[in-house]
Amino acid sequence: MTYGDGLSDLDIGALCRFHTAHGQLATVTAVTPAGRFGSLEREGDTVREFREKPPGDSAGTISGGFFVLSPQVIGRIAGDDTIWEKEPLEGLARDGALRAFDHTGFWQAMDTLRDRTLLERLWNSGDAPWKKWR
Repeated sequence: MTYGDGLSDLDIGALCRFHTAHGQLATVTAVTPAGRFGSLEREGDTVREFREKPPGDSAGTISGGFFVLSPQVIGRIAGDDTIWEKEPLEGLARDGALRAFDHTGFWQAMDTLRDRTLLERLWNSGDAPWKKWR
C-alpha cells in the first residue's frame, strides 16, 4: 500500500521479503528526509555549531508512505472515515505488530509546489533516481 504522493527507488522485493521474514502484521518504510533548514546547536544565545540542512532535521526517520500489510490489518479499518495514521497505525505500533524497513536510497515527498519543482527538474535532467525502467 502506498499514498502515491512520494517517489522512491525503494526495492519493493526487499521490502516484501523483510515483511515476510518478521511475521508481524505490518511494515512501514522508514526514510530520513532531506533537511530543509540550517541546524543550530546553542548554549543560550551563543551558537556552538551550525550545520546546513542536516538529514532528518529534528524528526529523524519518518514514514516513507510505502507499506506491506497482512490481510488481518483490514479489520483495523473501521470504515471510509478511518484515518490510517490514527487508530490503525497507532494501534499496530502499540501492539508491537508494526516493523520498520529502513530505506536509505532516494525518497522525496511530492506535497508542495517546491517538491514538484524539484522532482520535475530531476526528471527533465534525465537524472530521476526513481526511474528504474528503460
